[in-house]
Amino acid sequence: MDRPAYATAAPDPRVRPLLRRDYVRYRQPASAPQQWLSTATPTVTLILNLGPAWGGLPRCFAAGLAERPEIVDAPGQIECVDLKVTPLGAYRLLGVPMHELANRTVDLADVLTGWTGLAERLAESPDRSATLDAFLLHRAERGPRPAPEVAVAVRRLTDTAGAVPVGALAEEVGWSRRHLVNRFRQQVGLAPKTFARVLRFDRLYARLGAPGPVRWTDLAAEHGYYDQAHLIREFREFTGLTPTEFTSVQYPGDTAA
Repeated sequence: MDRPAYATAAPDPRVRPLLRRDYVRYRQPASAPQQWLSTATPTVTLILNLGPAWGGLPRCFAAGLAERPEIVDAPGQIECVDLKVTPLGAYRLLGVPMHELANRTVDLADVLTGWTGLAERLAESPDRSATLDAFLLHRAERGPRPAPEVAVAVRRLTDTAGAVPVGALAEEVGWSRRHLVNRFRQQVGLAPKTFARVLRFDRLYARLGAPGPVRWTDLAAEHGYYDQAHLIREFREFTGLTPTEFTSVQYPGDTAA
């Protein structure tokens, strides 16, 4: 049976700061429909279908920052380009208040003209990476610039996996707490405290799947949770499952400790 396949390509260095990873081309044969759990994430996903739309979604769509899980059904044949974009990169590329995209999937054609045309050009292009580079650079040059204060707050939270208190961030950038929260939501999508929690979970999530037993008490201490019970509550909120349920499904060979 045919299986889904991924291929990656490096973006132009000038595009790289907007993205969280390389360009990904995803192919799925009609004989291998997929379903997966989409967890809370600090990443904006842009999907550009090179063929027909699938799963009742638009041909080109954006999935904003999420603080709750969702089951994604991907039936039938799929060929698409998957862009994983930083929140501030998405703000520059899309030019809309990012809180309008949080916990939502929206048609890119409703956000900005040109995205559907990009999918058509990509389907015909002999050099998809160059086509993407040119389009994204054009959008970034003309899109809004994040406030330096918001950029500093995002960098500090990202570098520390959400460990900096919002009050300390506000003092550091010279804004009131309320002003920071409002501008942060506009340009990032979530309030800074929520974004910090999602970043902490994202770092924990990246640790799962390593060989050997999963030691939740140790992971809780390493990732800034008060205790194992705190980790379990947040994990359930962001995945819809307890840690044990999640690992038994995703990594059936692991054992908890």
